[in-house]
Amino acid sequence: MSDIITSKIELNVELDANRIPEKLSWTAQDGGINNEDAKAMMLSVWDSKSQETLRIDLWTKDMPVDEMKQFFHQTLVAMSDTFNRATQDEKMTATMKDFCDYFAEKLELKK
Repeated sequence: MSDIITSKIELNVELDANRIPEKLSWTAQDGGINNEDAKAMMLSVWDSKSQETLRIDLWTKDMPVDEMKQFFHQTLVAMSDTFNRATQDEKMTATMKDFCDYFAEKLELKK
């Protein structure tokens, strides 16, 4: 019999009077993260009953657009890597990476 281990990730959102995020922070003690500030976050959860993705996408009102573009690019690259690890579909992973390169080129993110 194996022991069950539980790990907790905590997200905190401070909202203004109009319920717009002013501050985001997160804690993941197993990862050594304790109440670290963030400017944006994307959380996706797969609901197998309804066969759909549930999401929370938040960013603070002071998140600069140039940083948001970098955030999206890095997220797309990470999703490509995760897709490859989960499916071992090299052909589609290469296609996704090509799109990431195109995205970065069009937004002039690559130096």
